Amino acid sequence: MADHREAVLNSKEYIEPSPMPKDVPHVDELGATSAPLKSASFFIGDRCKEFNDDFMLCKQGSANPGDCLKEGRKVTRCASSVINDINKHCFNQFKSHFDCLEFNNQYLFPCRNQERSLNECVAASLNLHKNIPGSPENQPQIHEKTDPIHKRIQH
Repeated sequence: MADHREAVLNSKEYIEPSPMPKDVPHVDELGATSAPLKSASFFIGDRCKEFNDDFMLCKQGSANPGDCLKEGRKVTRCASSVINDINKHCFNQFKSHFDCLEFNNQYLFPCRNQERSLNECVAASLNLHKNIPGSPENQPQIHEKTDPIHKRIQH
């Protein structure tokens, strides 16, 4: 029979004791939960692609996580700028979409109407677009389909 252990709840915030290297600039955390990040993720990918690519190439080239802190900070700073711009120009659509995600267990399908509204606002205001990597060319993206096949099937 397996040993039984009592759960331990650490109520203190963990603070890394090692100082950040001096050559790595400070950047605030995004401060967003999973639903807003998921809602904005493709727009972050659109604007921050070059920073993300640099970070991933750095990570691929080094086993030491500390070697890529500068690149990681650039990604965080760029993502923060996207979240701030969406909040500034499309707050109502953004909130509607991430609230829908929050209440639907992070599933995208039930939130397509809110997503369309958000996509339109972000495209018009920020010129950022949702494009799913690896999607078949010459076909609409899944979030752009108005009559998905599973809606037509009667059970």
